[in-house]
Amino acid sequence: MLRAALADGTAGRRCVFEVFARRLPHGRRYGVVAGTGRLLEVLPDLRFDDDDLAWLEREGVVDDPTLEHLAGWRFRGDVAGYPEGEVYVPGSPLLTVRATFAEAVVLETLVLSVLNHDSAVAAAASRMTAAADGRPCLEMGSRRTHEEAAVAAARAAAVAGFAGTSNLAAGRRYGIATIGTSAHAFTLLHDDEDAAFAAQVAALGPSTTLLVDTYDVAAAVERAVALAGTELGAVRLDSGDLGELASDVRRQLDRLGATGTRIVVTSDLDEHAIAALASAPVDRYGVGTSLVTGSGQPTAGLVYKMVAREDSSGQMVGVAKASQHKEGVAGAKRAWRELSSGVASAEVLVVEGADGGGGSPVPDARPLQVALLEGGRVVAEGATGAAGVRAAADRHAESRAELPATARRLQRGEPCLPTRVVSARD
Repeated sequence: MLRAALADGTAGRRCVFEVFARRLPHGRRYGVVAGTGRLLEVLPDLRFDDDDLAWLEREGVVDDPTLEHLAGWRFRGDVAGYPEGEVYVPGSPLLTVRATFAEAVVLETLVLSVLNHDSAVAAAASRMTAAADGRPCLEMGSRRTHEEAAVAAARAAAVAGFAGTSNLAAGRRYGIATIGTSAHAFTLLHDDEDAAFAAQVAALGPSTTLLVDTYDVAAAVERAVALAGTELGAVRLDSGDLGELASDVRRQLDRLGATGTRIVVTSDLDEHAIAALASAPVDRYGVGTSLVTGSGQPTAGLVYKMVAREDSSGQMVGVAKASQHKEGVAGAKRAWRELSSGVASAEVLVVEGADGGGGSPVPDARPLQVALLEGGRVVAEGATGAAGVRAAADRHAESRAELPATARRLQRGEPCLPTRVVSARD
């Protein structure tokens, strides 16, 4: 596309692209914006270096004029979007890119790769933290995905309220609290369970978490408290009927005087398993495979579509495809969340030019978009790094709290908010 647009002179036309979901993954009631901070970390410095250009030339991917263009390629456009952590529904313009076609078209795969992955994980994580109802959820999925996806997934989980991660790289890059427990291999390494527990307590102190289901759970809990004392930090259960085991272990710990020892459960948990354990005396949930794979929905289904472009006379005109089941709404949109007594009631999208200058379309509504990049430079303060993750987690908690009660239901259903488009014809 870039090569052809450079050849026919349209590459420099101003364009507007929007990222949105035509529909949510089947049965989901809301989505969660995640990955924005990661994009802001890379877009200002995105370049095609000499090695990139040499490969493109050697493989015949582009011609000489396109190579010359890419050698000086920089993104100098403007980007606005929903703050990271915000919830969304179908049609919500999560990201709006204003740039020349030559700049904007190059971003499509990068933008969708980051946002589709991270938003899918964050949506699953949000369902899990909602089901946990205040009990901490811990991310433990690094061994179930690509090594770099593991870092991104840990970050996305933190955006949606997870309290810690077992991924040290994510902790280092994004300031996420790191956690971990021993595996069964550590117990099996030793001649008996007493020796394994004693070694772990000696190295890490009594506040450590001991894995108690390698052999006999009741016997292991007895040994754990005997060796670590009643100040034992936690025990972990990783198999069996977790609800029944947690109740038995809680009674046993209390009888032994370890009333402050927490119970951590793992073993292929998802949001439904977490909800089923609501009445069990579980203190923390460790979640792996289901989290990093989006709990059955590994992509958010986001698309990157042109909604306006400069015509041959220099005027900006709205554009949209008319393909069956993939119809679009022409024109760049401003987004608002309509509220009633503090509870969200609708997503209102106002096509530019339909509101007389961008004012609120309804009396009680809040704007959803903020400036992220201007002229290729980041203008959203505190949106990257550790500060960005903390801000996104706060935004998500506030945004989810204003959704109607139906949003927290785990059963499949329709989006929790309707989307209303206000166009120039209205």
